[in-house]
Order: sequence, then C-alpha cells, then structure tokens
Amino acid sequence: MMQRVKKIFPKGCLWHRRKIGTVKKESRETKHFIRMIAIAVPELKSESQKLWKEAKELNLIFNSIYRKVT
Repeated sequence: MMQRVKKIFPKGCLWHRRKIGTVKKESRETKHFIRMIAIAVPELKSESQKLWKEAKELNLIFNSIYRKVT
C-alpha cells in the first residue's frame, strides 16, 4: 500500500500535498458540523453519530496519506 501511495503522489510534489491538506481540513470541518447538528437537533443524534464515525475514518485515511506525501 505504501508503494502505491508513493507512486500516485511522488514525494515533494507540492500540488498533491496542498490538495490532500485541503481535503484533511474539509473532513475536520465536516466532523465539526455533524457534531453541531447533533447538538442542535437531538432527534438526529443516532444518525449523526454514524456519519461522524465515517467522517473520522476518512479523516484518519487522509492524515495517513498526507504524512506519506510530505
């Protein structure tokens, strides 16, 4: 898997690093907004928990890719 990431995103490629950085930021913001929705609308709490977990998993994936690119 690591070699596959290196092949797709060559080390030092600034464009890829910026794009992955942007995606990381967006996934963090998504987690924040899902949390806000859960607080504002308690009826959606169970559904928002599922979505938050999925956003967290994606965030971890993007963080891993970002570390490998930089």
